[in-house]
Amino acid sequence: MTWSIIVRDPARNLFAIAVATRFFAVGALVPHASPVGAVATQALVNPTYGPRGLRLLAEGVAPETAVATLVGVDAGRETRQLHLMDREGRSARWTGRDCVDWCGHLAAPDVSLAGNMLAGPEVLDATLATWLARADLPLVPRLLAAMRAGEAAGGDKRGKQSAAILVQGAEPFPRLSIRVDDHAEPLDELERLYRVAKERYLPFSAAFPKSERDPGLFDRARIEAMVAEAAGEVEL
Repeated sequence: MTWSIIVRDPARNLFAIAVATRFFAVGALVPHASPVGAVATQALVNPTYGPRGLRLLAEGVAPETAVATLVGVDAGRETRQLHLMDREGRSARWTGRDCVDWCGHLAAPDVSLAGNMLAGPEVLDATLATWLARADLPLVPRLLAAMRAGEAAGGDKRGKQSAAILVQGAEPFPRLSIRVDDHAEPLDELERLYRVAKERYLPFSAAFPKSERDPGLFDRARIEAMVAEAAGEVEL
């Protein structure tokens, strides 16, 4: 199942993952991120790759070594697909030989893609080409545009069901995590959820504590003023 894209925004110290599939609740299983990197685990998914991969990246393990370590101890590795990226933007990928065609992966600076059960290689080609071409867009709309291009190129050959976007900054919690678990048009619904997040959640999240020694902003009047001033214009 699935195609996904991992990107890094070095100017803002952000990682992001977008994923779509004909499977239930892809956002619960595939995307994983922390301040040290991002991991997407898919195909006959091994969800333990996410936390274990992030732990390896936090220890300073190189992406190629992290991938080799994860798949090397997994008897089911030939049915798995995995890609990850570290804080330097270095990435590595694995597509097992028993993943369902079409399956494969691509990479460019600060971007990694992988997919299986796809209509063909053009799905990843279109996703990557649109990501690279739409640098004029903010991060999340750019990811949505890239995924829509992949869908237009055929996407998951079984159809559509779920999608997710995860954005991670330097904080120990996601900057944004939105999921569509079961929908006839998951990318449309994901875009709607992003519009809703812009109305209140994103400006409100600027008040969150960033660490145990940072209390954040807890003056309700100031928070409400921030939300009103943003007027739905905050972007990621």
